[in-house]
Amino acid sequence: MMHRVSAIICMMVALTVMSAPPAMAQQVGVVQSDILVLDPDRLFSETLLGQRINREYLAEREKLIARNRKIEAELEAEELSLTELRAEKTPEEFRDLADAFDAKVQEIRRDSERAVRDLERRRDRAPVTFMRMVEPVLVQLMRETGGAVILDIRTVLLRADVVDITPLAISRVDAEIGEGAGPRKENAPENAPQNVPENAPENVPEEEPAQQ
Repeated sequence: MMHRVSAIICMMVALTVMSAPPAMAQQVGVVQSDILVLDPDRLFSETLLGQRINREYLAEREKLIARNRKIEAELEAEELSLTELRAEKTPEEFRDLADAFDAKVQEIRRDSERAVRDLERRRDRAPVTFMRMVEPVLVQLMRETGGAVILDIRTVLLRADVVDITPLAISRVDAEIGEGAGPRKENAPENAPQNVPENAPENVPEEEPAQQ
């Protein structure tokens, strides 16, 4: 799922810190560098937000698996019951019952396939939702480091560890976003509405789960 995050990270290379030139970069104990690298897999898997998205996906996946198993057992029982009625019905009556059962099975199958597609779509949107949520934090880190670009660490052949902002990004995302609420503001009222990201479960029941 996070291969999409890599593409989104690359799209962010155009994000410069024009509003805070390098000369004015905040000195917060972060190394100053034009080029920064980030591990999107770690960012997703080790942040509270990414873990919540993954947890919700797995819960939806298990729910769908359980639902399908229950329906399958019910259909098997209904098919057995229908077979036992064969001796009591005329061929025409039995054919009507069998056709009705067949139509029911096909409708259930379509519903199940639709549910799987919906789950897949929500899983596919998860990286976009995640990156939109963490992007302000990454932009702020760019300002603080005087960075002009954030690269996916997996695409960099040689690098210096000092420009890897992944651990710092994880801690900042957890502090600013947590499991999904918008960045906290010092003077925001307690009951102020929060920008909760759309739920996006983390694959189909048989598998595992920006730029503005």
